[in-house]
Amino acid sequence: MAIRLAIHGAAGRMGRRLVALGASDPDLQLVAALEHSEHPALGQNAGVLAGVPATDCQLTDSWPDDVQAAIDFSTPAGCAAAVEHCAKHSIPLVVATTGLSDDQVQAIQSAAKRIPVCMAPNMSLAVNLTMRLAQQAAAALKNVPQGADVEIIERHHRFKEDAPSGTALKFGELIADQLGLQQHVHGREGLCGARSRDEIGYHAVRSGDDPGQHTIVFGMLGETIELRVGASSRDCYAQGGLAAAKFLAGQPAGMYNMFDVLGLS
Repeated sequence: MAIRLAIHGAAGRMGRRLVALGASDPDLQLVAALEHSEHPALGQNAGVLAGVPATDCQLTDSWPDDVQAAIDFSTPAGCAAAVEHCAKHSIPLVVATTGLSDDQVQAIQSAAKRIPVCMAPNMSLAVNLTMRLAQQAAAALKNVPQGADVEIIERHHRFKEDAPSGTALKFGELIADQLGLQQHVHGREGLCGARSRDEIGYHAVRSGDDPGQHTIVFGMLGETIELRVGASSRDCYAQGGLAAAKFLAGQPAGMYNMFDVLGLS
């Protein structure tokens, strides 16, 4: 039987792709397309708004009963409201919203004591697989003579407001944990001296409508390893979110991530 799915933040760029792809997935039944109470598109058909044939859902600010999984791809404030509702009504929740405060993350972790929650800075299956590969590469290079210099280059569209991306920071966190690196350096300019051996460098490029690229460079003396993952459209993030929702349905309460969804934990 299809999983009854609610999408919170359904009128946003990612929310519309979740509606479009979720509505055509035979394993899912889209039962709610949610937005905040003052959104100008409330009442419009969610499918038409997403550029696909009409669905049975109108854009609304009211949660229906009997939701079996929810995906939040909204704003930090919207996410906080979704977490509160899902915890209260025992709804498994995929948190795809980024830019959350420490207090909001703590609220999500508290909710995970009551419901299953999947949270990740990037929903792309390919990105998360590459994160695991980067972890393994870092572990293997830990004792290489002369060590490996790690640089992370990320590229996104001109409209992205934060830099570096949350995904780049997560790559850095995973690698730093393996290599014991302490310094995180954001860009370089001027006569900054020789590169420290105890750092990861981050470089952010903003250009056009690029949906996202990340390159992880492990530089050694005489050879280099590069791991690169790039999105050709935002659908990869939506597909990952839908896969996470399917995974969560039926899981016990707890915090999960995309490694769990991929079976890589």
